Amino acid sequence: MKRGVTVPVAILAALMLSSGAYAGDKKKDKDPDAIGDRDVGQGVNFYSLEKEIALGKSLAQEVERQSKVIDDPVIAEYVNRVGQNLVRNSDAKVPFTIKVLDTSEVNAFALPGGFFFVNSGLILKADTESELAGVMAHEIAHVACRHGTRQATRGELAQFGMIAASIFVPYTWAGYAGLEAANVAIPLGFLKFSRGFEKEADYYGLQYMYHAGYDPNSFVDFFEKLQSMEKTKPGSLSKMFSTHPMTDDRIKAAQGEIATFQPRPEYVVNTSEFNDVKSRLAMLENHRKVSHEDPNRPTLRRAPGSNDGSGDSNGDGQNSDDRPTLKRRDQ
Repeated sequence: MKRGVTVPVAILAALMLSSGAYAGDKKKDKDPDAIGDRDVGQGVNFYSLEKEIALGKSLAQEVERQSKVIDDPVIAEYVNRVGQNLVRNSDAKVPFTIKVLDTSEVNAFALPGGFFFVNSGLILKADTESELAGVMAHEIAHVACRHGTRQATRGELAQFGMIAASIFVPYTWAGYAGLEAANVAIPLGFLKFSRGFEKEADYYGLQYMYHAGYDPNSFVDFFEKLQSMEKTKPGSLSKMFSTHPMTDDRIKAAQGEIATFQPRPEYVVNTSEFNDVKSRLAMLENHRKVSHEDPNRPTLRRAPGSNDGSGDSNGDGQNSDDRPTLKRRDQ
């Protein structure tokens, strides 16, 4: 009987550990130059890195089955290059696969294991490359800190606690396997993070974009833009952004973090490549809108001989497209 009583206590202890912030080397945590030489993903986690990558891969396959990936080589290569540069300047310990989704929703999300999707709507909404880099760095930080699987572990521990308390039986790995399978079926569970995790992603994401040479102030600029956009046009943002909005407290915390960085003589703010890719995306979006017009909508049919200004007369009463016209007889 005593053995059964100790199970909920052990689970509760693990829950308390998992909910606390990682008490690592605080000096290194605050130093962007220490990036890559620290472990920011510590915490109770049921998932090994290998298991996390396998999970992310299966979730990414599901995303691609339900979405349209932009395969334009210029756009895909550019976004991947920006992202990989940020990854190299991060604490991430997994390789990243970065793709662009063809959707106007302003959003980006990174799945466990480094499977990263950037919506075309986000690129079109950003004014500069550094604004895009700020959002991408934030998502890369979620992966580096292993937020997806750490949060999933918290949920499983909570479920274990409820199960153990209700049926009063020792914990078994068979029960864990069943709960894990249930969680895998809900991808959003790996994306909606606690406020603490969002704050941590802000903290490290700012360091990553600064270390990569981008102006960290662009991070705040873009999220203030989204905040204003949501106020003037409610519902225009992705639900993922509205779940954890860029509150005034988060903005102040980000500004305070930026103030600790050693000022640099210059930062990357924008590039001609970003402008070219944004224009290319805008053309693709316009083409998509035209090609998806309703074929059953009412249309006007011009009578033969009517001139809309698009054709030139060839001087003999015939238009250049050889359609017959009526020529008035001289009186």
